[in-house]
Amino acid sequence: MAAGTEPLRAGIRWTDAAIDLGIDVDEDGTARLTRLAAGRGSDPGPVPGLPLVDVVIAGAGRSWSGSRYAESVAGHRLRYAGHEEHADGPWRGLRVELEDPVTGLRAEVFYQVLEGRGVLRSWVGLTNAGARPVTIESVTSFLAGGLPGAEDGAVLADLDVLWADNDWLAEGRWQRRALRDALPALTRSAHGANPRGRFGLTSEGSWSSGVYLPMGVVENRRTGHAWAWQIEHNGAWHWQVGEFTPRYPEDGAAAQGAAQGAGHAYLALLGPTDSEHQWRLSLAPAESFTTVPVAIAVSDGGFEGAIAGLTAGRRAVRRPHEDHARLPVIFNDYMNTLNGDPTTERLLPLVAAAAQAGAEYFCIDAGWYADTGEGWWDSVGLWKPSSDRFPDGIAVVLNRIRAEGMVPGLWLEPEVVGVRSPVADRLPAEAFFARGGERVVEHGRYHLDLRHPAAVKHLDEVVDFLVDDLGVGYFKLDYNINAGPGTETGGGSAGAGLLEHNRAHLQWLDSVLDRHPALTIENCGSGGMRSDYAMLSRCQIQSTSDQQDYLRYAAIAAAAPAAIAPEQAAVWAYPQPGFTEDEIAFTLCSAMLGRIHLSGHIDKMSQRERGLVAEALQVYKRIRADLALAVPFWPLGLPRWTDSHYALGMCAPGATYVVAWRRGPLDGTRHDDDDPSVISLPVRHLDGVVATPEVLYPGQAGTEARWTPTDRTLHVMLPRTPSACLIRLPGR
Repeated sequence: MAAGTEPLRAGIRWTDAAIDLGIDVDEDGTARLTRLAAGRGSDPGPVPGLPLVDVVIAGAGRSWSGSRYAESVAGHRLRYAGHEEHADGPWRGLRVELEDPVTGLRAEVFYQVLEGRGVLRSWVGLTNAGARPVTIESVTSFLAGGLPGAEDGAVLADLDVLWADNDWLAEGRWQRRALRDALPALTRSAHGANPRGRFGLTSEGSWSSGVYLPMGVVENRRTGHAWAWQIEHNGAWHWQVGEFTPRYPEDGAAAQGAAQGAGHAYLALLGPTDSEHQWRLSLAPAESFTTVPVAIAVSDGGFEGAIAGLTAGRRAVRRPHEDHARLPVIFNDYMNTLNGDPTTERLLPLVAAAAQAGAEYFCIDAGWYADTGEGWWDSVGLWKPSSDRFPDGIAVVLNRIRAEGMVPGLWLEPEVVGVRSPVADRLPAEAFFARGGERVVEHGRYHLDLRHPAAVKHLDEVVDFLVDDLGVGYFKLDYNINAGPGTETGGGSAGAGLLEHNRAHLQWLDSVLDRHPALTIENCGSGGMRSDYAMLSRCQIQSTSDQQDYLRYAAIAAAAPAAIAPEQAAVWAYPQPGFTEDEIAFTLCSAMLGRIHLSGHIDKMSQRERGLVAEALQVYKRIRADLALAVPFWPLGLPRWTDSHYALGMCAPGATYVVAWRRGPLDGTRHDDDDPSVISLPVRHLDGVVATPEVLYPGQAGTEARWTPTDRTLHVMLPRTPSACLIRLPGR
């Protein structure tokens, strides 16, 4: 960091233009994170801090009964034992050592700061340095008090908490709630104690985003300060925000502050826990455990500033791959097209049409491994091409894809084996998830346990055959079941088994890409049910949804860059023969600020319809290099599921791009006041810029755009419903 590190009063301080981090050590040896803010700023001074780690162990529990991960007995016993710093590329690292004098448990708290970007990563390592086993029931990956604004005297009433509901077909639905509404003010002076409540979200089972996105935000609406966080884990997790006072209100001043609700807010981020996920782990002497990593972005630019920080962090933790800069267009035959029923006869016209439109990859989706008419859902696992669907061999289609200048791809669901699959009997019982002595069965599938070498060997043979023998260069890896709390195979808790499998899965992905570095992998979890940056630090692309209604998809597409770097966020664009020009533009615009996953029966389109598709891809190819460097913003705020209008912007070096959608009401009624033809979009970062907006797509649709620099507003006219357009503004 520019200013390096400088000692505090028995502590550590890091600071640069984007982040200010301080750790104090009390006289009794307790290390506390007392400063986490956006840049040097006005130096408001340290805030009351919590211990760096909360760890609940059997035989100790919490000092204040409840479900808050900030009050463990063992966590408060941990004492500072030293620290060291190091640099690793753009990251600057800090390791703080702590020890429990009672059990001998040692904790190493790891912090990484991405220089100049305001984003911090954190995880914790535990080692049993004592003489007796210690059973861990939970341990935080990150714990801190002083949520944004508390350091400058703000009360909790200034704070909002934001999270995203993430249902199947309805992903990324952001919600906002006043934190004081979630954590009601209590007359604590009358009780002399902290509250017991907290606001928290939990993801259970093996879909990391099956109910909520693994992230959240707290924003100070008065000052604009914000923290945004993500849990970088492909399994179960929990986060919570709660209120605390650094001491019980024993004197008059503290009592008065407590009575007025002037507490502080803490944030705790965790992977799996005993209470929420059936996870617990017994550490024998000398054994160690490491938590899942998390990331926290701090900003004085509100929600969008914090998301910009997370976006930078997402780009920095990824495995390098040329796809992140190239952003090739992918055609996939599934959505609203072949729907898992491919044949040579059906595919060849689509291959030609996709190439003519400008696609660069062609992915054959589900069904290529099963004979026609076969119910293949519960028989998958062998992953050999069907001779019935491809009587002359699937190589005929794959070769045609290559001859048309595209890279061939295939759909796989590697972690599952159908109950009727021959693979279910060939692999040993220990290669599958089991609970209560029985194999886990979900929706007609068993679940492979990638801790077992036989399961890994089977999948490696599948991948190597498809890549080396058939020349596949793209995999869509799907995941359509939730395996529940995990597996008891190996004798541990179900949650511990799931976590170990999750980590083995990531190691398997790394090994695949080590062997096949040119391979591109899409992460699809039944659409967007496993959207996390454990997977996306390996996989190049993330499916955002299985949504088949192009009008509904606009809300998902507009929200996606809050959770996924734009160059990784794949959005289906599935124009169909007979669509109006406005409908074609609407579905294509939804994908233009992310990754285009083209589908639809474009082989059956008229020449005019195909031309509109090709025009969109040509425009996309002109701007995609900018998207790989851009950060998102939302001129109309985060999209709501029932809104009539949406807008998503991308701020890139030298240019700003905006997609505006006029969807109209979906309830069959029309209210002109709710569906104006002119949409006014604030673009606040273009302060003082005199710009001429350019409608990039569609070229001829009656769309107009006008820029008023005095109020930094883009006025877009969309004369019909539904319609959408892509606009470019110079400068940033």
